[in-house]
Amino acid sequence: MDEIRVSKVEQGQTKIRNVPIAVTPEGFWCCPAPVVFQKTLKPQNGPNKPKSSSPPPKPNVQKKQIPVTEKKPTIAPIRSAVTSDDQRCFTPDDPGVGAPIAPERPPRPKVEHVPRKVAIEFGEPGTSDMKVILLGKQGYCVKLSVHKKVLLENSSFFTEKISQQEPGLSCLEIDDCKDAEIFIETVGLMYCKEMKQRLIKLSVTRVLHILKVAELLGFNSCIVSCLEYLEAVPWVDKEEEEKVVSSVLRLQGEGIRVAPVLKRISSDVSNSPSDTISHIMELVLKSNEERSRREMKSIVLKLLRENNSLPSYADSADVFSETVYMSCRNCLDSLLSLFKQAVEPESTDKPMDTKDPVVKQIALEADNLSWLLEILADRQAADEFARIWATQQELATLHSKLPIVSRYHVSNITARLFVGIGKGELLPVKDTRQLLLQTWLQPLINDYSWLQHGCRSFDRKVVEEGIGRTILTLPLEDQQSILLAWLGSFLKAGDNCPNLQRAFEVWWRRTFIRPYADIQVNVLQSDSSMTSKP
Repeated sequence: MDEIRVSKVEQGQTKIRNVPIAVTPEGFWCCPAPVVFQKTLKPQNGPNKPKSSSPPPKPNVQKKQIPVTEKKPTIAPIRSAVTSDDQRCFTPDDPGVGAPIAPERPPRPKVEHVPRKVAIEFGEPGTSDMKVILLGKQGYCVKLSVHKKVLLENSSFFTEKISQQEPGLSCLEIDDCKDAEIFIETVGLMYCKEMKQRLIKLSVTRVLHILKVAELLGFNSCIVSCLEYLEAVPWVDKEEEEKVVSSVLRLQGEGIRVAPVLKRISSDVSNSPSDTISHIMELVLKSNEERSRREMKSIVLKLLRENNSLPSYADSADVFSETVYMSCRNCLDSLLSLFKQAVEPESTDKPMDTKDPVVKQIALEADNLSWLLEILADRQAADEFARIWATQQELATLHSKLPIVSRYHVSNITARLFVGIGKGELLPVKDTRQLLLQTWLQPLINDYSWLQHGCRSFDRKVVEEGIGRTILTLPLEDQQSILLAWLGSFLKAGDNCPNLQRAFEVWWRRTFIRPYADIQVNVLQSDSSMTSKP
């Protein structure tokens, strides 16, 4: 109901059929469920139902709709209801009760001509002094028998329209009512003493609809109750949260206190988001519980990827990357210290059960570095990580002195770097790529068998393709020296060595197929001719 238009009601203009409505002890009409309301508006005959040739049965079905404690009249036929209703609509003392059923039933009209009209009475029966007519685009018409005093006390909209009426008129007509059911329920809340108890039984979506109607009617006490409900009730999913926030933000400029609801999604604290994320990452990195740490690393990585796509985080990218690199340096220092501790002579003589804490800590720090590298790769900021890792010659030297079971997790970091370079996720300079292969390719080959069986995230084909592509980015002479060294290892170890045959074939064609040599000669001649010009 985007807009409410009110017009005067002329005598004989609206034809309405009364429907008995239950009234609570406190005088509040119980709004029927949506299904019941829709059934009330539907015609009694289906479009394909044949007419019966037998005389119509006595109208005893209507008795099932009336509560035992209520003595309400049954639904009147359309013809008799038209006359009696038109007369009652403009009688101030009219109780709003339908006329008794006529003993003879008129012929049933065609389905498409059956009017969909309902009459509803609020408060104590027979005490209403005003009528509100709802006209919907779907062809229905609802007459509300209400009390002027209640409308004036609760609704600025009705207060304005009643003040504009000519004296003696007691009807208002509202055109284009898109959701009569919600409108009726909102008006019914004007009669409710404990509005919170009424709303607590409803869903968030329904309360949002009521809130919209209450806003249009200027029903402030209902707006406040709806906001209190929305502040306390859980929001089920992201879609529901967005609906609540948009509805509440619409009220923000109208002097209504919406801050308690919005505090659920915003904070007054001025802490930098980078500081909060840094604290979260520190907690995850220091955790010693394997399962929870692994799950939280996956969740934080997923959420950071979502943040990367938002423009609001672009300005803080450099600050956050520096925070990640600080964590990387701390992990590297810890890893180097653990390597030194593991290769000490007194440590090698200790039984295996006393070495386990050091081995587990090495695996933990290696896993932390792999996670931080993944974060940097997602942010296209891992080039510096590749340079730092390539310069860890001391760590690589100690790596060869440790048992494979203690060190193979570290080689997984090297494998991830090669995969990133091969996919173009990071673009370190030539010297970094060259140094990375010189420092860490052989340790990776030595640990390859353990990586295949000990690391759940290790994908042999992806890693081998990444290594090969990284080698092929180097000058041809460097490609040759690295691939010939690899060939000697592969011919000895077989499946326990990376299979770089595809890279070997590319290097072979580049080296031994003539067109490449001709291109090189032409380029050299062109360069020399340009430099010889005065």
